[in-house]
Amino acid sequence: MKFKDFTLDPFQEEAIKAIEENNSVVVSAPTGSGKTLVADYVIHKNHTTKKRIIYTAPIKALSNQKYKDFSKEYGENHVGLMTGDIVINPHAQVLIMTTEIYRNMAISQDEAVKDIAYVIFDEVHYINDIERGYVWEESIIYSNPAVRFLCLSATIPNAEEFSQWIQAIKKHTVKTVVSTYRNVPLKHLFYDYELGITTLEKIRDAKAIPRYESIHRKKGQRPQRTPEPNHLDLIKELGNDKLPCLFFSFSRRDCQQKAEELAKKRLFKPDQRLLSYLREKLEEAPSDIQKLKSTQTLRETLSQGVAFHHAGLLPVIKETVEDLFSRGWINVLYTTETFAVGINMPAKTVCFNSLRKYDGISFRSLNTKEYFQIAGRAGRRGIDTIGYVISMIFRPSFNYQEIRHLTAKDVEPIHSQFRLSINTVLNLVEQHDNNEIEHILRLSFFSFQKFGQDYDKVPTKVLLARYNSIRHRLDKLGYVKDDKLTEKGQFSSRIFADEITFGEIFATDFQKDLDEYQIFLLLASLVYEPREMHKFKKRFLDESYADLQRKLKNNEYLSREKKFLQMKNITALLHPIYHGKTFFDVMQLTNLLEGDLIRIYAQILDRLGQIRKASTNYELLHRIENCQKILEKSLEGIYLVG
Repeated sequence: MKFKDFTLDPFQEEAIKAIEENNSVVVSAPTGSGKTLVADYVIHKNHTTKKRIIYTAPIKALSNQKYKDFSKEYGENHVGLMTGDIVINPHAQVLIMTTEIYRNMAISQDEAVKDIAYVIFDEVHYINDIERGYVWEESIIYSNPAVRFLCLSATIPNAEEFSQWIQAIKKHTVKTVVSTYRNVPLKHLFYDYELGITTLEKIRDAKAIPRYESIHRKKGQRPQRTPEPNHLDLIKELGNDKLPCLFFSFSRRDCQQKAEELAKKRLFKPDQRLLSYLREKLEEAPSDIQKLKSTQTLRETLSQGVAFHHAGLLPVIKETVEDLFSRGWINVLYTTETFAVGINMPAKTVCFNSLRKYDGISFRSLNTKEYFQIAGRAGRRGIDTIGYVISMIFRPSFNYQEIRHLTAKDVEPIHSQFRLSINTVLNLVEQHDNNEIEHILRLSFFSFQKFGQDYDKVPTKVLLARYNSIRHRLDKLGYVKDDKLTEKGQFSSRIFADEITFGEIFATDFQKDLDEYQIFLLLASLVYEPREMHKFKKRFLDESYADLQRKLKNNEYLSREKKFLQMKNITALLHPIYHGKTFFDVMQLTNLLEGDLIRIYAQILDRLGQIRKASTNYELLHRIENCQKILEKSLEGIYLVG
C-alpha cells in the first residue's frame, strides 16, 4: 500500500485500516519509525469533509513545527494553531494545539471542540509525566463520545492495556498497533576516557583491573582522580563518517559552552553558507538580537558547522538552527532533550553527555523511555544503514548492570498520573449532578489499572476522597453554594492554574483599584518559577509596588500566597516594559536567558487570555486588553503573537 509516494510499513497499513473502519488507534512504535505518517493520513482523509481534526502535542515547539508542516501541505487557510499565548485561525478545519489547550476546551465543552472526527495525541506516553500526565487522561475522559482518537507513542509495553481502557470508557473499538522494528537499527556504544568508543563490557573489564598508579602509590599519597571523558575527544574519534551528530546535554549553558569549545578546535572545514543564512534570517528581526551573547556565540560556532539549541534561545534563533540542521549543514549540534520530542530531525549519531539528569528535584538516572526517546534520533531513514548511540561514561560512578538494563530495551510501562484539579471539580459541579460526577471519576486510567474491567467497583470512599476535600474548600471559600457555582466559581471554572488565587483577585472587589502595572506584577509572580542562579540587577520599588503590597497584606487569603514573595524581583521584568522600554532593555537587568524571559511573558499573555474568557466585567476587561497590548508591543518582531 502507498500513501503520498511512501510505501507503507506493515504497522502503518494496520493503523490506516483501523482508521478506515472508524476505530480509535493506539500506535506504539520506536522513535523515528514513521508514526506521523498515520496522523498525516487522518488529516488527508478528512480535510475535504466538514469534520475537524485536532492535533495535540506536548510542547509548543512541536505544535509550531506541525503548524508549519501542515500549512505547507494543506494551505494556511485550512490550518490553525492554539498554544495559549498564540492563536491563529482558530476556526480552521485542522487545528493544532498543546494538549493542555485541548483538555481545557474538552472539560469546559467549548464550541471549538464540536464536530470533531479525530483527536491526534502525539507523544501520548507523556501520560507518564508526574506533573502533566493527568492532562492526557482528562482529555480522553472528557472528549465527546463520537470523537475517535489516534494515540501515537514511543514503544510502551502496556499499549494494549491503554487501548482497553479507552475502549472500556468510550464504548467503541480501539485497535492496538505495535511495532518494534526500526528501519535503521541502532548500535549502542560507550565512550571511556581511556578506551575511547567501546562496548559496555570492555569498560566493565577495564574498571575491574587495578590502575597502575593505585598499586604503586607511595604511602600517604592521595589517589589520582579518574579523568572525566571529554566531548572533544569523542567528536574527534567519531570522524566525518559518523556525522552529523546530535550531542545531548541536560544543561542549556553546557550546550553553548561545549559548542564554543568544539568550534575553537577548528576540526571542520569552514562553511560560509551557515553565516549567510543566519544573516538572512535576522535581516527583518530587531537589530538588538545581534547584540545578544547567544547570537554572537552562535555566529562564532556556525562558521565551523557547530551549533546549539535549547529552550533558552529566541524563537528566530532556534528556527534558524533547525533549518540549518534539516539542510544537513551542521556537523555537530549540542542540544537539550526538547530536540528529541517529535521534531523529525534525525542524525547519523546521537551522543549523551551523561545518563543522569536533574528533574527539578534531584539528580537521577534516565529511565528507559527517556533514553530511547533521545537515542531514537540516531539513524536517517533512506540514508544510513545503522544509527550510532554513544554515551559518555565516568568510571567512578559506572554501574554495569544499571546501564545495561537502561540501554537494552524500553521496558517502561505507562501509569496513570490522575489527580483532580480545582478547575476539574468546578467544571464537574457546573455540568453534572452528584451521581454523574461519581461515574466520571470512575473512568480514570488509575481506576482501570487498579481494578481492570471492574473499574466501576472502586470503593466510593476512596474514589471521592480528593473530590470531597476540594469541594469542602470551594464551599467554604464561596465558589460553590447549594451544589451550584457562584459568580466567583463561574469565573474560576475558566481558569486553569492558581484558580482560587485568580478568583480572589479578579472575581472580587480586589481588582477594582488595580492598574495595569499591578496586574502585570500579580500575574508575573504567579507564573515565575524562581531559581537560585537567577539574578536581578535592579528592582523598582515605587509607590505602585508599595500600594499593591499593602493591598495584599490586608487580604486574608492573598496575604498567604507565597508566590507573591518574589514580587520584589519581578519588578525588574515588568517595570521597564510598562514604561515603554523593550525586551532587550529588560535583558540588561537580569541573567535570565532570553528564551526563559519570553516564556514568562508568554505565560502572562496566556493568563490574560484566560481572564478575558472568564470575566464579564467591562472595566476589568479594558485593563486586561491594555496589558496585552503593552506586552505584545514589547515582543514585536521577536515573538509571534496572534
